[in-house]
Amino acid sequence: MGLTKISAAAVFLSFFVFIFPLNAQEAAEENRDDPVEFDDEDLDYLFFEAPDLVFEAPRFEIRSFDAVFPGYSKYDKEDIMDEYGIRSSFDRKGSPSIMPAPNSGISLYDQVMKRKPSHVVEALVVIPYITRELDLLDVYNSLGRITHIKDQILTYASGRTLSVFKDTTRLDNSVNRRAVPDPAPSNRLPYSETMYIRFTDTYIGNLFLRGNITQSLYGLTYDLTNFRDVSFSIFKIMKSERISIILYIEPVKEGILIYAMSGFFLPDFILEKLNLTVNINNRITVLLNWIVEGLRIQETIAVDRVNNPIEGLIQNERFNKLIHN
Repeated sequence: MGLTKISAAAVFLSFFVFIFPLNAQEAAEENRDDPVEFDDEDLDYLFFEAPDLVFEAPRFEIRSFDAVFPGYSKYDKEDIMDEYGIRSSFDRKGSPSIMPAPNSGISLYDQVMKRKPSHVVEALVVIPYITRELDLLDVYNSLGRITHIKDQILTYASGRTLSVFKDTTRLDNSVNRRAVPDPAPSNRLPYSETMYIRFTDTYIGNLFLRGNITQSLYGLTYDLTNFRDVSFSIFKIMKSERISIILYIEPVKEGILIYAMSGFFLPDFILEKLNLTVNINNRITVLLNWIVEGLRIQETIAVDRVNNPIEGLIQNERFNKLIHN
């Protein structure tokens, strides 16, 4: 709680000083060198004590998983807190089955459907904390390791492995698509950021993506879409702005909540020849594994952060709050 005391006398005097003379005679009189004397009684009406104005700032508390996604007791907690999480899919005529609370402030569905996808896959997972609770700055830094997405290898029960991406890198911008290195971890959380990325998919080839990171009260939203057409061999299979991969990430009491909704538009003749759900799920799994790896790295630097606080951060036992200068 902070106390703010406003002196009404100070406010009054600020107006009194800047009152201009009403006529030339009064102005001349004011310019005389004779000092102006006031009796104590004359000054009494200028100074008085105003009551204190008291403001109470609301205490920020992280939410629980049930507050964000109520009614999910039908799923085993172990399924939601497994790195694969729970998944659901629907086509253009369907609707989502993993729905956040109406007052949660999360609305990925509307954003995805703006791009008119032919197929949508949802995913929901909570990554438990191990050594400490993580905050939004940890989440932001875990999303900065673009070059390490390609390192995620999927391993099946049969022992077969799959490398979904041959290469992943940042780009300078959408016009000059020159590869640039990932920046060092940040000690400040931006309100929003746009980056350009190239994914070299093992099967499709180059995907040129634009990623927008935006901060909300409780979490970060990472919205990826293709800013160039997608071609397979010599055929254009997808126009620009038709891929929609949106990740909402929020630190909750139980761990890091990740809610993903991915939509793609592909022509019917292509959909008939492949299992799009499996292909999208593989790529979602790669992104989730990459985020989890980044979060675990953030946990290992907790000692450095606590022992040597970074300028611009207030250490808090439940949540690090950022000061924007």
